[in-house]
Amino acid sequence: MSANHATPAPPDPAALLAATDWAALAHAYGPADGTPDDLLGLLHDDPEVQAESLGRLEMSVLHQGSLYSATAPAALFVAAVLNDPRTLAVHENFFPWDDRARPLRAALLEWLGELADSAAYEDDEEDQEDDGEEWAEEIAAIEACRTVRPQLFDAVAPWLDDADATVREAALGAVTHLLRAPELADRIPAAAERLERIARGDGDRRERAGALLSLGAWGRDTGGLLTDSDPAVRACAALGTTAPGAVHALLDALADPAAADAWFDEPLPHFDGWFRFTLLRGLLDRARHFDEVLPAALSLVPMCSQHTVDSDWGPLLASAFPEPYAPGRPLTAAQHAFLRALADRDACWGDIANRVSWLRSAGLPTKRAPLRALLAEGAATPAP
Repeated sequence: MSANHATPAPPDPAALLAATDWAALAHAYGPADGTPDDLLGLLHDDPEVQAESLGRLEMSVLHQGSLYSATAPAALFVAAVLNDPRTLAVHENFFPWDDRARPLRAALLEWLGELADSAAYEDDEEDQEDDGEEWAEEIAAIEACRTVRPQLFDAVAPWLDDADATVREAALGAVTHLLRAPELADRIPAAAERLERIARGDGDRRERAGALLSLGAWGRDTGGLLTDSDPAVRACAALGTTAPGAVHALLDALADPAAADAWFDEPLPHFDGWFRFTLLRGLLDRARHFDEVLPAALSLVPMCSQHTVDSDWGPLLASAFPEPYAPGRPLTAAQHAFLRALADRDACWGDIANRVSWLRSAGLPTKRAPLRALLAEGAATPAP
């Protein structure tokens, strides 16, 4: 994929360690003079030591997605050792909240993807303010990470064809984030051609869906698979197109949101949270009127709660009331049906205040009893 690009190869790992003044670099906890030990620990004979070393790297040079002066050289080391056979060791994550057992190589690829995601996020930030010396150091760290993205891409891309599905998936996630870089835009067509073959192929659901979501993230239309035999593939194709059939595919998927959530055992690398939330965002982006959305809204309400309002019934309220409700104005039939379902759902009401801003923005009462009173005041009117 990268044969036509003059990107320097990742440096020799040992030479990189020796040539870098780690003590002059910093990470989340201060000078990075201990980072070489963590990097070398990735190649230890004991898989548990490898996992601990990667855990320390995640906490230090990529702490909560932040970039530091030590991040770019650490990433180059990780890219350079991806083909080391010691990265085939299988172990669980260092952190107790992630119990996936997988090859270290997959974990390293995922780590590089997280770095690329952070760098791409910084690309998108426009409203940052200069904060003196500390800001200058942060900018320098971000620029260093941006500079190495072509080298990281060329190190990651070959693993899209690995025999291990977990490695392929981690590589896909990393490539997707790396190709958000403006300077790598010319790599997208070749990568997209490869992923389009995967999406159209007879591989497993997760791999085909991941390929479609990456294609959509790169602006490639995926409408050609809206009629696929797999409902999960159809739904992921719908997320990457504005073709007329996209709304229908998303409505089909959300007719049984619990089943959609069960399509993938683990969240796909492109997003967090329940899959129904992603499907709903896609539907709301494409639907022309709330009447189109109502069937999905009524299917989702039994899964809504005060804890999920920011991901489901809050955005649905915004769709149902693009203009705030005016007292005395009759509700449409769709608005009435949706609000009635919400008012009847005990789990949507409680002490958590997140719902208040959504209801207030819709011009509606923020408490359950007044909302029920509003519903009882008059009959709904048909939608125009």
